[in-house]
Amino acid sequence: MNAPNLPLLPEVMLGPQPADQPNLELASEGVQRYVWHSAYGDMLIEVRDGAAYVNGERVTSIHELRTPGSPG
Repeated sequence: MNAPNLPLLPEVMLGPQPADQPNLELASEGVQRYVWHSAYGDMLIEVRDGAAYVNGERVTSIHELRTPGSPG
């Protein structure tokens, strides 16, 4: 019997886990988190206060790169 194709919530990434390791709840108030499995390894992508972070390091937006005097 096949389960219906339910939509996945982007805040929770489920996969095979060791029995002694619980699944990680990625949702928290004010922060969006995604786990990206790439050919170069796993990455944690977060959006906090409108700014993007990859593995804890802030990502400079294209707007910041093009705006003189911005922190990026």
